[in-house]
Amino acid sequence: MNKNEKAEVVEKVVDLVNKSTALYITDYSGINVEDIKNLRREFRKQGAQYKVIKNTLLKRAIVQAGKYEKLEASLIGMSGAVFAGENSVAPAKIIKKYYSEKQKLPLKACYIESQYFDGKLLDQLATLPSKPEIIAGILGSLNAPASGIVGVINSVLRELVSVVDEIAKKKAA
Repeated sequence: MNKNEKAEVVEKVVDLVNKSTALYITDYSGINVEDIKNLRREFRKQGAQYKVIKNTLLKRAIVQAGKYEKLEASLIGMSGAVFAGENSVAPAKIIKKYYSEKQKLPLKACYIESQYFDGKLLDQLATLPSKPEIIAGILGSLNAPASGIVGVINSVLRELVSVVDEIAKKKAA
């Protein structure tokens, strides 16, 4: 690779880093081409991209982007990078599933939003809810008191109607 090609790769990676909500660094050693294709497909379904980038070029891109600085120490050996889109925890779930099945693709480290996580925390990261799940939980919590209030108002109205009905029956008799 000449200087221009390297600069072009770094520029593309800087763009990916800036657009991502999370960046996962994995060790892809021992994984066959078919499994890499399947993993890339799974990541794409979740709005993420899996790239194998030379460590030195990825380090340069991280420095230029000014994000995810602590990941530089993890860029040793055969490294793959997952750039997450909107669902920043989905890659952790995919990595965990694959690692559980094949004992390959261990997580070295990652950043989710602006928080750094060591690769040893993969199990905990894989259980985190996604942003849409968190929003749905919050909306459900907000909706619960409102539906409770509506229920109370309806029961009061039912009681009032039955009292008025009883009074009307007594006056009619």
